[in-house]
Amino acid sequence: MAVKSLIINPGSTSTKIGVFEDETLLFEETLRHSTEEIARYASIVDQKDFRKQIITDLLSEKQFDLRSLDVVVGRGGMLKPIPGGTYAVTEELLQDLIAGRQGQHASNLGGILAKEIGDSLGIPSYIVDPVVVDELQAVARYSGVPELPRTSVFHALNQKAVAKRYAKEVGKPYESLRLIVVHMGGGVSVGAHIGGKVVDVFNALDGDGAFSPERAGAVPSGALVKMCFSGKYTEKEVYGKLVGKGGFNAYLGTNDMRTVTKMANEGDVHAAEVKEAFLYQVAKDIGSMACVLEGKVDQIIVTGGIAYGEDVIANLKEKAGWIAPFTVYPGEDELLALAQGALRVINGEEKAKEY
Repeated sequence: MAVKSLIINPGSTSTKIGVFEDETLLFEETLRHSTEEIARYASIVDQKDFRKQIITDLLSEKQFDLRSLDVVVGRGGMLKPIPGGTYAVTEELLQDLIAGRQGQHASNLGGILAKEIGDSLGIPSYIVDPVVVDELQAVARYSGVPELPRTSVFHALNQKAVAKRYAKEVGKPYESLRLIVVHMGGGVSVGAHIGGKVVDVFNALDGDGAFSPERAGAVPSGALVKMCFSGKYTEKEVYGKLVGKGGFNAYLGTNDMRTVTKMANEGDVHAAEVKEAFLYQVAKDIGSMACVLEGKVDQIIVTGGIAYGEDVIANLKEKAGWIAPFTVYPGEDELLALAQGALRVINGEEKAKEY
């Protein structure tokens, strides 16, 4: 019997929803929220009823019967570090989402809304592979400063989804493969997958690896310390240089790789150099993860919006193709990935994890 699921993926100024029958998308919608609408609420959690109402209103407009659902799945939020997998939204998990265990982010609302809607219908609610998935091996946590251990914050949902997609396509268990997965979007994360775990990954948010369209990646730490204590910037301004206003934004005033490529193709030497530097750094990250896998790499998987660029893939293959073959899954289908996570539990392929 087919499983019908409602998928909820909240962002800072939008709420994406999708309804699936097994892995078939019946419909999806991106509900946009104006700055004025969001500004009415003092906190992320305060937006819950507003967002729930527009979701149920939309489903009503589409004459969709909520009682036909079997499960509700929300995007995971800023919880404590946890292994990858599908988690039932328990009371403890719910309270950590409400409290914002590692920070307040719109994604926290995914599990909160899934739980409330699911409970009202008497059906289960789940989250899948939130950004705080942490499967790092012990040696990967060392930074050189005991007070500053390396942490795992990355595009876990999409990395895990494409890794499992590749495993299914080649007819091998995900747990048997040694993979390097490269996600290139607004942020970049490069992870080493062994035994079904991401044992090392460059923190995609605020500290490691290649710069990206919006983030600075790793920067010279001594120079950063001097900037912090120069008196020229507030803490918020410095952090903004690292996350949001870093990378392409800082060098070229755009966070769109298509714009960067257009500028480079039209003769902008600086844009061409920034693009080459970006790919140079991503290739270095791939090389680093090849060392983590001791040179035994079954496949390099490239995903995210920037992976649509054929020139980007050609460049990375030229730099890192000697390590392993490439498979490219451009874009990211987060709604489907969330639906698949719940399906694996309902169909008995995986057990739901306990938070």
